[in-house]
Amino acid sequence: MSPADRFYITTAIAYANNKPGLHTLYEVIGADVIARWHRMKGDETRFLTGTDEHSVNIAQRAAELGKSPMDFVDETVALFRAAEDALLISPDRFIRTTDPDHIRAAQEMVRRAHANGDVYLGTYEGWYCPAEGFKARSDVVETAEGTHCPNHPTVPLQWLSEHNWFFRLSAYQERLERLFEEHPDFAQPDYRRNEMLGFIKQGLDDFSISRAGATWGIPFPVMPDGTSSQRPDGSWDPAAGTIYVWYDALVNYVTGAGFPDDPTTFEKWWPADLHVIGKDIARFHTIYWPAMLWSAGLEAPRHVWIHGWLLAQGERMSKSKGNFLDPNDVVRTLGADGARYVTLREVAFDRDTDVSWDSFVRRYNADLANDFGNLLNRTISMANRYLEGERPAPGPDAGLAKAWVGTLATYRERLETCLLQDALCAVWEFVGAANRLVDAEQPWALAKAMKAGEADAETRLRAVLGDLIEACRLIALAAAPFIPTAAPRALAQLGYAYPYGVDGNGGPSLLDELRWGAHAGEPGRLATAEPLFPRIETEAATPAAG
Repeated sequence: MSPADRFYITTAIAYANNKPGLHTLYEVIGADVIARWHRMKGDETRFLTGTDEHSVNIAQRAAELGKSPMDFVDETVALFRAAEDALLISPDRFIRTTDPDHIRAAQEMVRRAHANGDVYLGTYEGWYCPAEGFKARSDVVETAEGTHCPNHPTVPLQWLSEHNWFFRLSAYQERLERLFEEHPDFAQPDYRRNEMLGFIKQGLDDFSISRAGATWGIPFPVMPDGTSSQRPDGSWDPAAGTIYVWYDALVNYVTGAGFPDDPTTFEKWWPADLHVIGKDIARFHTIYWPAMLWSAGLEAPRHVWIHGWLLAQGERMSKSKGNFLDPNDVVRTLGADGARYVTLREVAFDRDTDVSWDSFVRRYNADLANDFGNLLNRTISMANRYLEGERPAPGPDAGLAKAWVGTLATYRERLETCLLQDALCAVWEFVGAANRLVDAEQPWALAKAMKAGEADAETRLRAVLGDLIEACRLIALAAAPFIPTAAPRALAQLGYAYPYGVDGNGGPSLLDELRWGAHAGEPGRLATAEPLFPRIETEAATPAAG
């Protein structure tokens, strides 16, 4: 299978230590949109997301609650899965780092690196952030209150001194520099790529890939003498320790592609086409991860997209601060489609963005209830009233037809380069053009003139309404990856079948469906207009803050 026929996209796996916030699921919504776009285009698509469940911090939290680590993560993972279901997330697999095939994959990656001479014993001494991992001296912040992880300032750091296994990252310095220089689109956006390349050129240190004494984690498969740590009865010698959680977590991407159990499936899906991850874990994904793969004889991923954070009054949203939005509350108020739309329309996918509950409600009302919702509603209502429900064909040379050509090109380019906010902006500029056509042509006045017997009034009315109906069809289909249940409802009101499955699979190529006048020769009738996005009457709707 050629790379053009398939598309493998992943998100970072969420740390399963607490209930999810919208800021945690933001990248999952974005990746789901990209996956749906590729499915609807006809690409065979695999979308992977999931949870990261091994760490000392999780074991400690479970003990505090009087639970086993497995029971604790089972409960937390259920919260993530429920929130993703509410947001219409449609992964082909939801992976957990406690899954048996992932355990086998992580151990095989270690064995290959060890056999390649890239794993050796050494002593680690330094800071450890329970929420993130080992921190270099340059990666911690000194304040009057003490030493902190910049990404998790409320989580106390631990000073550790351990005899661990190390990965020889320094051996891959030159190869990583070549990757960044020969493939400038490997890590994007550009300014993030430059940050990572600058970090590489400062010189790379080897990093620890095991934890001594930890029991909640994947058993390290190699003993200090190089023999297997697996005993004859199948159990693992605890003296070998566990695989460091970050090494373990990164391996999920190859597990999800079939490594090492299913070589045929793995050959089909690897390398990944796109990893979607946050800026705080960029080094792990763009520097550590390619080196780990090369050490195991595998290819690096093709692209890594690095997004920013959701901010609340300039501060990063976080569960520990309590300044986050609860995804279930957002869905309850805005609906699943509304929650997906406003998150990706309000938050830039390439940088930090300050958002609020009020900004979400305003965006929902302005873009969905007013601009598109009202356009669809009044277009269908006018055609039902003035043309008795007949669906007139669009004109091939209409002004909206010409505008759509540029809109589609911009939309596609921006979506396929992960600028999701910009992609929506392009479509909603076209929504504005369609609304302006209504105001300029005034179909109600044309209907009155037609009733009075004025020459050409009916022809003009049918042309205007035909163009508006076609505009609504195209807007709904283009927006379908973002608003997957509203799109088929819009098509149904316009008298069209929606040919795609609930996850975007099946049906004709979306690019064919997005041609102006693709169904112009097909007779049809309109259904009754029904509001897709009921307006939220108060800007002070119940806040969805954590």
